[in-house]
Amino acid sequence: MLFMLDLLDVRPSELMRGWRCALLFGLLLLPGLGLHAEQDVSASDSARRGRTQFAQSCGFCHGADANGGSEGPNLMRSAIVRHDENGNRIAPVIRDGRPGKGMPPVPLSDSQIAEIVAFLHRRLEESDLRSPANPREYDLKTLVTGDAAAGKAFFYGSGECSKCHSPSGDLAGIAKKYTPTDLQAQFLYPSDVKKTANITTSSGERFAGTLFYEDAFNIAIKDEAGWYHSWPRSEVKVEIRDPLAAHLELLHKYSEADVHNLFAYLETLK
Repeated sequence: MLFMLDLLDVRPSELMRGWRCALLFGLLLLPGLGLHAEQDVSASDSARRGRTQFAQSCGFCHGADANGGSEGPNLMRSAIVRHDENGNRIAPVIRDGRPGKGMPPVPLSDSQIAEIVAFLHRRLEESDLRSPANPREYDLKTLVTGDAAAGKAFFYGSGECSKCHSPSGDLAGIAKKYTPTDLQAQFLYPSDVKKTANITTSSGERFAGTLFYEDAFNIAIKDEAGWYHSWPRSEVKVEIRDPLAAHLELLHKYSEADVHNLFAYLETLK
């Protein structure tokens, strides 16, 4: 009622100006809407081409729909894919590979990589739309199909996981630290794990730290205090420890039951 009274107090000329402004605003908005529509079509076309390229170049390992294949993991559960922005994480992995995890570089052009990135983002949207409101509950029901007791036996037995890891040490509370999908990816393909090196000089002095650089002629480490040290390889004795080596060996030894059982056991470490 108050609104109607306000309209009665408005002069016709002012009312006409208001309608003209609204019409002008609408006309200015239309090109923008058209631009967004064109962008959506372009993104859809890019994702469609990316699907074909992905199937040809990556599908053998990761599956044609990126849900996992004979060798590679399900990329819908990959932290790299989920945290990617405009290819900033996915593209380097495609170009350079992940030699430590058995993935070779893929020789593709920038445009082909961009199309694969568009496809993976589209697949992620589709996957998340089909997921329930609580991803943790969904992931647990979907992923935890193994026997935790058998997984514990594998951990302490043939898997030899207990040689490097402890449920009361580095793995304490790990099931709370990671979502189920990230935990599965983390124990199969650990990230941000650096090699360490022990260096003994010709005089018998010893140094230890994170491996910083290594080639056929030189080696460098960063010690616990953050100091950088380097030597010609010919002048020192070098012992390098790669924490991922055992994980890489297991990738070729795991049975499907081993993976599910071990994951079920890790999910009990809360």
